[in-house]
Amino acid sequence: MPEDKSKRPSPPAVVKTTVGSTDVTIDYSRPSLKSREAFGDKTPLAPAGEVWRTGANEATTFTVSKPVKIEGQTLPAGTYGLFTIPGPTEWTIVFNKTAKQWGAFKYDAAQDALRVKVKPKTLATPVEQFTITADKSGKVALLWAKTEADFMVK
Repeated sequence: MPEDKSKRPSPPAVVKTTVGSTDVTIDYSRPSLKSREAFGDKTPLAPAGEVWRTGANEATTFTVSKPVKIEGQTLPAGTYGLFTIPGPTEWTIVFNKTAKQWGAFKYDAAQDALRVKVKPKTLATPVEQFTITADKSGKVALLWAKTEADFMVK
């Protein structure tokens, strides 16, 4: 019998939007803080400077139906593993050609299709459960704890 992923501590979620005529789908799992630190110095769930799977369980996937520009750089149509490298003043958003993998344990930078750098923002209200939002303007936001990192899809 297949596993009921909705019963996991970090349940799955899917975000879909259309930017122009391009379908954007993000498939991820939503870990909760549960009094732990998401980013920072004290044993964070996503350590600064290290590749993070951008969620929990299987690597987050990012699918675009047509070629797009991410922060002004071209990304071909397809499905990618969406990884991030969080930092206090800069995040690297990574689109990796190996979409289906567990976590970031076998992450291979040689398979990166695109990397872009963005500046994180501090949220006034902490977000307990990791959340990804995407809207028709093309803004994709990663929200967790007191941090928001976002990038533009055009």
